[in-house]
Amino acid sequence: MFNLSDGCSLIMENMVAFHDFTLMILLFITTVVLMMLISIMITNLVNRFLIYNEVLEFIWTVIPSFILLIIALPSLKILYLVDELLNPEVTVKVIGNQWYWSYQYSDLFNIEFDSYMKKWEGLSDFKYLDVDNRTVLPVDTNIRMIITSSDVIHSWTIPSLGVKLDANPGRLNQLNILGNRLGLFFGQCSEICGILHSFMPICVEMVKPEWFLKWLYSF
Repeated sequence: MFNLSDGCSLIMENMVAFHDFTLMILLFITTVVLMMLISIMITNLVNRFLIYNEVLEFIWTVIPSFILLIIALPSLKILYLVDELLNPEVTVKVIGNQWYWSYQYSDLFNIEFDSYMKKWEGLSDFKYLDVDNRTVLPVDTNIRMIITSSDVIHSWTIPSLGVKLDANPGRLNQLNILGNRLGLFFGQCSEICGILHSFMPICVEMVKPEWFLKWLYSF
């Protein structure tokens, strides 16, 4: 439980890899600095080679610059992946309300439904996370989510898919989802939107494309 959620999309897998990579660099820097501090405290003396040493000053100025460059390159790659949206095959509009979500599959049979938190009825349900109408999406498909709000600011968030975007009233925001695993993925509104803020969960069900078509025809 100390790690991030397992990546279930290309974006989240890159985020997890970047987190682990950056954490190793931070641990290395912290260890080196701590060892130097302990060495100075034990000897109670400052090594004369650390004073007025131009070569050493040049080294510990250049090395951090390279470290920052190494961190910046994968970070820019992830930012590009998050903002990239090419040829979406499915478009879903998400509307945040107090305190539930509405979904519209406007380019597919004009399907609309509301999603409320499901009452917990036993161990077969996911307490405070499951909903009465799940958002069904096809796996391995470019999906565009258009997110807005009808009242206050909400936030449509699913950590395992690496997506988090505010739902602002009067504005349309969009994000890209490309899930690579089948299953249920849960999230919650990540903005303090009112008294029932913690009771508007999100449940996305990733299914095979043929199952997704069957679900569409069931409406």
